[in-house]
Amino acid sequence: MLKIRLKRLGAKKAPTYRIIVINATTKREGRPVCELGHYNPKTKVMKFDVETAKEWVKKGAQPTDTVKYLMDNCNPDGTLNYKKKTTVKLSKKALAKKEAEEKAAEEAKAAAAEAEKAAAEAPKEEVAEAAEVVEEAKAEETAEA
Repeated sequence: MLKIRLKRLGAKKAPTYRIIVINATTKREGRPVCELGHYNPKTKVMKFDVETAKEWVKKGAQPTDTVKYLMDNCNPDGTLNYKKKTTVKLSKKALAKKEAEEKAAEEAKAAAAEAEKAAAEAPKEEVAEAAEVVEEAKAEETAEA
């Protein structure tokens, strides 16, 4: 069985990889059947022949998970389409502070909504009281007449 996998090259703590087609039972740095490109994870530089890789897959070669990811995120010219993460990891302290701020903002919104509701109801009550006063005045006028 053939595998499409990475062959590690480079110095200690500075890896670079070649993307190769190799027999599954051969050791990691063994002689490949075909070289498809190279990949440097530190600098995110890659050159990859995707068409040839797809041909090998059609012939029955199995790509590893990492190579499958590289194939999926590869531009047509063979370079990596690297997407930076937009979310930032926060420390426990910063996360607790952010949650407290969000909770305070929610409470402020709730208080503002209640104040608005009370303000909207207040004129209705005043109108109702004014209507009662007018009715009483009319009742008094009719009583006097």
